[in-house]
Amino acid sequence: MATLNFNANEVEPSVGFEAIPAGKYQAVIVDSDMKPNKAGTGEYLQLEFEIIEGEYKNRKVWTRLNLNNPNPDAVRMARADLSAICHAVNVIQPGDSVELHNLPLTITVKCRKTPDGDIVNEIKGYAAKETASGNAAAPAATAAPTPGTAPSAPPWARK
Repeated sequence: MATLNFNANEVEPSVGFEAIPAGKYQAVIVDSDMKPNKAGTGEYLQLEFEIIEGEYKNRKVWTRLNLNNPNPDAVRMARADLSAICHAVNVIQPGDSVELHNLPLTITVKCRKTPDGDIVNEIKGYAAKETASGNAAAPAATAAPTPGTAPSAPPWARK
């Protein structure tokens, strides 16, 4: 048993959600974490993306990059995806995954049917954020905030 002290009248009930349609979306990484794989034989980097524009703004999608795995093909594919993400956000040598957060990029989302019949999203591509003209924009280098000051809005929200 757990004490909750919760009033459901103060919180909108969740309604669940369907997978978003396949397509290209402008997004940012909002969270990342290294986690052990199910078999306990390696680790994956889990990245949480938030869509920042359009009809599906604020929706989240996730990917897992098997960066430490006994299967060399899984590691090769994960490293290639991480390289694509780094190039898309212009952070070529991140020391920590947090350096990839809040930088806009274009993700290509696909839909896949699970064995139990559910449709789920998978991220299948990463590119520099597209401009209004449809061309990829070169991400601008951002300056670190002055020590002791609050950071300004995330780069993708700045005008």
